Amino acid sequence: MNEQPTTDNQQQITDPDLARLDALAKILDNQFRVPGTQVRFGLDGIIGLVPYLGDVAGFVVSGFLMRTMIQRGGGPILMLRMMGNVALDAIVGVVPIAGDLFDFGYKANRRNVELLKNYYADGKAKPNAKWSLALLGILFFILFALLIWAIWKVSAMLVTWAWGLF
Repeated sequence: MNEQPTTDNQQQITDPDLARLDALAKILDNQFRVPGTQVRFGLDGIIGLVPYLGDVAGFVVSGFLMRTMIQRGGGPILMLRMMGNVALDAIVGVVPIAGDLFDFGYKANRRNVELLKNYYADGKAKPNAKWSLALLGILFFILFALLIWAIWKVSAMLVTWAWGLF
């Protein structure tokens, strides 16, 4: 379903919306480097370390990418692929420790920007995707509700486990 993003740092981005999204994805996913390695991470991974609140914040910020895709005329397949990246990042991110490690490596925002850049690279006119806004809104709401439910379940499990220690 998800393929590795093709990062081409030399590719010129002439569209201001895509350039802004590319800069946002860099801040969120690739801004910092672990000294002495090629391992990169961003604010999304750092924010994700704050239990649950960071995951919700990252999910909401990823919604801005989706909004731009809708405004630019992305098709439903592109929308579903991008939503899949966001959902996977948010749902797996809820799992303590493992989710944080996943978040540092998966880089959903970078993947979505690369999907957008590849989609618009051919220069052909794209269809109006405003009709997809309702579908996107419904999917976003469902995924947000699932994220809140998952947070609730994991929290309840941790509280029950901690309570059992006493």
